[in-house]
Amino acid sequence: MAVDRDRVQRLTRELLEAIGEDPERPGLKQTPARMADLYAEFFSGVGEDAAAPLARTISVARGPAPETLPSGAVLLRDIRFRSVCEHHLLPFAGRAHIAYLPGEQVVGLGALVRVVEILAARPQVQERLGEQIADTIAEHLDTRGVLVILDATHGCVTMRGGRQPEASTLTIAARGEYTEPVARQELITLIGASVGSGIGGAQ
Repeated sequence: MAVDRDRVQRLTRELLEAIGEDPERPGLKQTPARMADLYAEFFSGVGEDAAAPLARTISVARGPAPETLPSGAVLLRDIRFRSVCEHHLLPFAGRAHIAYLPGEQVVGLGALVRVVEILAARPQVQERLGEQIADTIAEHLDTRGVLVILDATHGCVTMRGGRQPEASTLTIAARGEYTEPVARQELITLIGASVGSGIGGAQ
């Protein structure tokens, strides 16, 4: 569902008036149009199918070594993402780390990035975003386990309220074999000590 740019512009003008500003003054005259462009970008994932990028898979066995099957995890680290917290409509941004234990089929790594991008481009909370990424991969790939770790800073923490500019939030979502902390410990170590120190024993 495309963002209604005209409506966003009208509502932005109303918002500027509601805070006592003049939307016609030079510095604000183009702000409604800019907000329409911003919202169209930030919320482009609303209504988009996050599983679509996973539709094209790659057979491991049907290649130059047909007897080969994956035995270990596929780990994609440091996927940059940004989203908007649905509580205050302030941004949060950070890195996503995704691992899965594939069966006979794997997926292009760019597809995992697109899953993150689509699900992040909606009003979100970090806890739900990680769970949605894990569910999408677990349900639409041939996988024995999925692990999703998000590490992000939130505007609602860094810029308002307690104003903690160094605070970041770690969340973990696990499916299949990775619901066991022992099974995911190696991956957490590979992702990095800063992440591992915070969630090594998370349930």
